[in-house]
Amino acid sequence: MDEKFIPLYDVIILGTGPAGLQAAIHAARKKTRVLVLGRPESSSLYKAHIENYCCVPGVKTGEELLSAGIQQAEYFGAEFLQEDAVATASLRDNAYQVTTESGKIYSAYALIISTGVARQGLGLKGEKDMVGRGISYCVDCDANFYRDAVVAVAGDGSAAAHGALTLSKIARKVTLITEDLKVSPALRAELEKGNVIMAAGCKIKELRGTDKLDAVVLSDGTELSLDGLFIEKGAKGAVELTSFLGVSLDPEKFTYIVTDEKQATNIAGIYAAGDICGPPFQMAKAVGEGCIAGLSAGSFALKRRRKETRAG
Repeated sequence: MDEKFIPLYDVIILGTGPAGLQAAIHAARKKTRVLVLGRPESSSLYKAHIENYCCVPGVKTGEELLSAGIQQAEYFGAEFLQEDAVATASLRDNAYQVTTESGKIYSAYALIISTGVARQGLGLKGEKDMVGRGISYCVDCDANFYRDAVVAVAGDGSAAAHGALTLSKIARKVTLITEDLKVSPALRAELEKGNVIMAAGCKIKELRGTDKLDAVVLSDGTELSLDGLFIEKGAKGAVELTSFLGVSLDPEKFTYIVTDEKQATNIAGIYAAGDICGPPFQMAKAVGEGCIAGLSAGSFALKRRRKETRAG
């Protein structure tokens, strides 16, 4: 008789953002063996400033919150490895395998995918360095930091239009920079009524500033002095890791993972939480889903472990 395969871990979590950390806390509290893979600085929260999270008054940096989350998860027994996963696979005996960038291989009864989304940027020099210093990818998250300020929104879809309208109620001056605005007639009419200046048929070709964003240069040569720039070009989930596992994606854009009320995917033992499951891209939503995923995956793994132990 073949020797029974026993995974090294009960739960492996991909991603160290708020969803992954909350999942790690709750899974580890169930006395499961938990491994979390990923780098905190890869989280979209890392450079953010948070003031709208319940029970945490004042403004906190994303780095502070993620560091605290890691300490909490480690306190309950979760292990961390600052490497990204590059491949996943199903194994015999109902387990899953994860390969990291350095070639290390780990296995578990359950996986939680919480890798977040990649925000579509402008691809301009200095853009990444200015995130949190005048550049943001989330109007809902950061609009209030720009009260009575001069700001711009860059994008061509409804997210950019809605973002500009939201900012028009907060900021002193709002410019919507768009190459080809694709929105409904009703939304276009709202923009015309609102306090939004249109820079149509333009794109940003240069960012100016040293320690922070000071201005942008448009393709028509116009220079706009700004306190803040919101880039609303959309987001895409890192779903490539799940492609060989058969996990279902949203039927419209195929960029987000579909889950049920337990954050379970269509594949037994695989869960997902946070931005990878789609908007809204809010920390509170990610934490809530991470909590559910951690509890669900932990329970699943314990049942599977007991079953395999009895069978062995």
